[in-house]
Amino acid sequence: MPAFGRILLKLSGEALAGSAGFGIDSATLERIAREVKAVHSLGVEIAIVIGGGNIFRGMAGAAAGMDRASADYMGMLATVMNSLAIQDALEHLGVETRVISAITMRQIAEPYIRRRAIRHLELGRVIIFGAGTGNPYFTTDTAAALRANEMNCEVILKATKVDGIYDADPHKVPGAVLIPHLTHLDALSRQLQVMDATALSLCMDTKLPIIVFNLGSEGNIVRVVQGEAVGTRVTTTDTNETP
Repeated sequence: MPAFGRILLKLSGEALAGSAGFGIDSATLERIAREVKAVHSLGVEIAIVIGGGNIFRGMAGAAAGMDRASADYMGMLATVMNSLAIQDALEHLGVETRVISAITMRQIAEPYIRRRAIRHLELGRVIIFGAGTGNPYFTTDTAAALRANEMNCEVILKATKVDGIYDADPHKVPGAVLIPHLTHLDALSRQLQVMDATALSLCMDTKLPIIVFNLGSEGNIVRVVQGEAVGTRVTTTDTNETP
């Protein structure tokens, strides 16, 4: 029995790259699609937001001397490419999907209309939000927080390369300790990089829980949705508000 009826799954673009670190790895893409299908088969309504860092990262482009807005728009286009890849992988498994873009490109994606997107969820379609918020200077973390609230999702599931949120970078500090639960305010004040500050503040204001978990462990998405103690839960209060 799933613990959530409607979720938003936040994927980084790097998640699609696999061990190569760039581009789209077909085996990784297929594995993620299988896991999403398994959650969908439980009757859970699923929205997905994906980044574009495996193709182009706006901040990196700006750091290299590009105009920040132009670099961010290029990053948004990269997220649409990733969205189409996920759509293709899911539909090969028989899962009906819709790609919805915050930047109008009618030949390949629907424009974002909130009521239509909600109706897709109600009809059992997986919806994939591309192009972030459609605005430069906002990350796909912020897009995830915004869309999750607009879609009335019960939780944001943020897939990462580590087992959850640690008190220090586990790749740099061998003794870093996994934090099983903390509040939005703790995450903000301790700068634990759960999501960017704009996204985290929005989730705190709307009391939207976030679960951070390791996408690399196969089956973790299903485990999280079924309410197992996987990763780190970020909630409004010190008591765990999610199942």
